Amino acid sequence: MPGPETKRPRPLPIPKGVAELPTFTPDSSVVSDVIPSPNYGDRNKGLVPDMIVLHYTGMPDAEGAIARLCSDGTDVSAHYIVLEDGRIVQTVPESKRAWHAGSSLWAGEDDINSCSIGVEIINRGHDWGYPDYPTRQIAAVTALCRGILLRHDMPTHRVLGHSDVAPSRKKDPGEKFPWHLLASSGVGHWVHPAPIVPGEGLRTGADGDQVKALQQALARYGYGIEISGVYDAPTAEVVTAFQRHFRPERVDGIADLSTLETLQALLASLPVPAATT
Repeated sequence: MPGPETKRPRPLPIPKGVAELPTFTPDSSVVSDVIPSPNYGDRNKGLVPDMIVLHYTGMPDAEGAIARLCSDGTDVSAHYIVLEDGRIVQTVPESKRAWHAGSSLWAGEDDINSCSIGVEIINRGHDWGYPDYPTRQIAAVTALCRGILLRHDMPTHRVLGHSDVAPSRKKDPGEKFPWHLLASSGVGHWVHPAPIVPGEGLRTGADGDQVKALQQALARYGYGIEISGVYDAPTAEVVTAFQRHFRPERVDGIADLSTLETLQALLASLPVPAATT
């Protein structure tokens, strides 16, 4: 008897004008399709990729997201797009500078586009219902990132979210992204979050040595934050970004004991200080 019929994946939408662009050989063996984007340039200052930045597309559907990332005039792109069914599309060669991070900062570097590989994950995001990430998609992201880390000899902890490098502007890939699953396969940095317990915590309006110590710890990990000793709005944004990534059970911008202990555990488990990698 014939087996059950296999559902064929939908053909990928090819944006107008892409057919005229020169194609290229994909950098990764897990890539299923190449759709060239015109939106890229050379990496600046002699920088080479030493980090991966993960995004969600934040658009209603994959077709619109691919069109935006691969169409001339949008001024946005990424090296890879990972679809919900696990297919991976490469749009910019890894040797080139894709335009995915925008104004961003990590460990003192403010040209994140020049030192990173950008991966866009198809997900509608917070503005469009923010669905869970399918298991097949996460497996594809993990396999892709493992290859990137090996090819470029990147430190495993230099796998970050867009919200980490641009906390005042971005939420992606968000608190639903299963960073712990990637870390279990050697992608990214993770410790089990400290349990949430009753307590006030540090919040907007606080000041003093405890706030300064928090800001210094976040800066040591890599976040762009001013060491002022004042728990201002930018500090709350960085704490919120940290929680989205490392303590997603509660994302409120308040540095409670769980947040502080999780941050210290991450710092203690770094192979080298993040700011010097």
